[in-house]
Parts: sequence; structure tokens; C-alpha cells
Amino acid sequence: MPAVEPPPPPPEPAKAADQAVQQARTDERRRARQAAGQNGTILTGSGGDLTTANTGQKSLLGG
Repeated sequence: MPAVEPPPPPPEPAKAADQAVQQARTDERRRARQAAGQNGTILTGSGGDLTTANTGQKSLLGG
């Protein structure tokens, strides 16, 4: 049998990102969330929609 070569050494572990990189990553994620407009999608308060539904009239789609 031929001699088997030993496997190559494992790659070096990734170094922890410094504070400036982590802050930049956090800022970028915050800007992306704000650009998506998630704050403007909530149309009711915590109590929900308290108006009565219009169920008595037939609509064009309902026949």
C-alpha cells in the first residue's frame, strides 16, 4: 500500500470583530429596518379595531 499523506492543518479560527465593525454592522441593520418601514405598518393600538364591521349590505363581489 502506498503511504498516505497527513491531512493539511485546519484553517485558523475567525478572529472576533472589533468594536468598530460590530457598531457598523448594528447601524446598517438599524438603517435597513427603518428603510423597510416596519414602524408604519401597525394601524391599530393594543386594543385592536373597535369599529363595527359592515356586514348588512351586499357588495358587488358578494352577489
